[in-house]
Amino acid sequence: MTQDETWNAKYNEVITFIETHKRNPSRYDAAERGAYLNWIKHNKKLFVSGKMRPLRVERFEELMKLMEEFKRKNQYE
Repeated sequence: MTQDETWNAKYNEVITFIETHKRNPSRYDAAERGAYLNWIKHNKKLFVSGKMRPLRVERFEELMKLMEEFKRKNQYE
């Protein structure tokens, strides 16, 4: 797999998680933190610093908008 394919696969996993659970990944759940939250944090750092690849910027902005909708959702079910 190329880096772009790996990035797109993880992006799709994160989108699917948010849409199915109707919330953002929890930083208190080790599985969610390792699988999704660390990836989001790393890409957010790249985005803010301007080092993210141009093809990924638009898709990452869509993810950030989706995460903003569920920003204050209760994590406990």
